[in-house]
Amino acid sequence: MTANRTALVVRGGWEGHRPVEATDRFLPFLRENGFQVRVAETTEVYADADALATTDLIVQCVSMGEIVPEELEGLRAAVEAGTGLAGWHGGIVDSFRASSDYLQLVGGVFAAHPAVPADEAPAPGEEYFREHVIEITEAGRRHPITADLDDFTLRTEQYWVLTDLLNDVLATTTHPAEPGRPWRRPHESPAVWTREWGAGRVFVATPGHDPDVLDHPSVRTIIERGMLWAARGSG
Repeated sequence: MTANRTALVVRGGWEGHRPVEATDRFLPFLRENGFQVRVAETTEVYADADALATTDLIVQCVSMGEIVPEELEGLRAAVEAGTGLAGWHGGIVDSFRASSDYLQLVGGVFAAHPAVPADEAPAPGEEYFREHVIEITEAGRRHPITADLDDFTLRTEQYWVLTDLLNDVLATTTHPAEPGRPWRRPHESPAVWTREWGAGRVFVATPGHDPDVLDHPSVRTIIERGMLWAARGSG
């Protein structure tokens, strides 16, 4: 397919989320769907107004990073003008938690991933891996990103995120009230959402801790559809 739109993949931050390997999985998909793809290993590109003006989609995978004011202003201005922003897991909701303006843009921030109860004796590195269900909402069943998908189960980190009411929530996950937990009733947390910001669109999926999760058929479908939905010029 001839490339007629531009996607910018911005990656970096904490290596535990394997930003290069994770984003590399989606580069062929973007190219097959008509995007000329550029890759940036730092957020400095966000301060380049000319580059962002010709960018139709930003795919961000930067966990626990920092962003300077000029970069953040450029990112916010680009999305407001129509550039789409898409991402998953910590690469978008645990990117720049010190910036309230960034959190307002994406509509959510990672708060916790409750550990596995001690009596389950998790394997090293899997202390936060829990079996949990991603449930498609009624709105999600009508949305092109999640339409025709059923609820599905993952064994990975279950994100607890703080959000606001401007999001259109397409899928949720429920944290149980377990013995020894400080919360007293089950807590439903959004797992997939979209957000409109000016002329731009924002897409977020909280699953995606590692390549195995990204390779889950439903997670991969949601992310691929989410990127296409967010891009400038999508229906």
